Amino acid sequence: MELETAVWIGVSLGVLYLTWQTVSPVLSPLIVAITLAYILYPLHERLSLRIGNRWSALLLTGLLTVFSFLFILGFALWINDIKHSLTDYVDTFFAWLLGLNLPSGVYDLLNKLSSAIAERFNSYVLGYTYSLPKLSLQIIVAVFAFYGVLVNARAIKDEIYALLPPSREELARKLINSATETLHYLLRGWLLVSVGKGAVLAFLFYVLGISDAGGSIAAGILVVILELLPVVGGWIVWSASSIYLFTSGLYWKALAMGILGFILVSPTPDIVLSKRLGKRQWGVNALVSLVGIFGGYIAFGFVGIIIGPVSLSLLITLLEEWKRAKNSKWKSAR
Repeated sequence: MELETAVWIGVSLGVLYLTWQTVSPVLSPLIVAITLAYILYPLHERLSLRIGNRWSALLLTGLLTVFSFLFILGFALWINDIKHSLTDYVDTFFAWLLGLNLPSGVYDLLNKLSSAIAERFNSYVLGYTYSLPKLSLQIIVAVFAFYGVLVNARAIKDEIYALLPPSREELARKLINSATETLHYLLRGWLLVSVGKGAVLAFLFYVLGISDAGGSIAAGILVVILELLPVVGGWIVWSASSIYLFTSGLYWKALAMGILGFILVSPTPDIVLSKRLGKRQWGVNALVSLVGIFGGYIAFGFVGIIIGPVSLSLLITLLEEWKRAKNSKWKSAR
């Protein structure tokens, strides 16, 4: 019996190893596909009522394919400009931030963070700059996975709950709810709105002639990054660009940037949406968001923006469950 158990354990470990070796090269596009499917699933449900589940998934997948093609085209044309512009923007921002009267511990942390972000971004971009076929292949995987997740969303959900161990079903459901809640706040709260703000800011940069296409896209990406930070946000980018235009003698453009940035980027959207979503939905938790997103990015790249906060939220749930179990044992012992 013990030999049979050992054999099955060995076989299981071998299967897991082979599975990991197979999946790991396409793990990033799979996570991206699942993320996009999660964000767009409410829209998919509404479309399914009108045109059916499969046709709704095909329509959204077709739109994703078009945007993916445009992304590859833009990546090939503008990636070097975006890289240099974004590096300059981030360096300028952190130089300003580090110039403030900060405690030594915070200063050291920000200094290391600025170096780590720039280094990770450069290595990430460099890995794709000379390998567009690799990027294209990963996008194809993401598109097919996106369609599969949308079409089989209900079946996937049922399978996940069917696999829960009966002895730990309550804890497993708590972990799933914690991950779902974090994803909801992170993706449909912060990420969706922040990307919209970044797109608006990039459009303003380009239309007002502040920068070329690559520099404008980089400014939009910087807005998305700054929206991660509490207190700091996209207002820094539009206010700095407005001051730049004003000092350059372009008064009408400076006024336009100031007014449109205030209304469309920050803080007006924050005020309006915080009333609708609720204060907690506007950020999972300031500390969890900050540590999880930046730590996840440095460790795993762009997909770490999702992995980091979710893993921390699961850890918090496990700690809370451990404390609850410990208090329960202590009370029963009394």
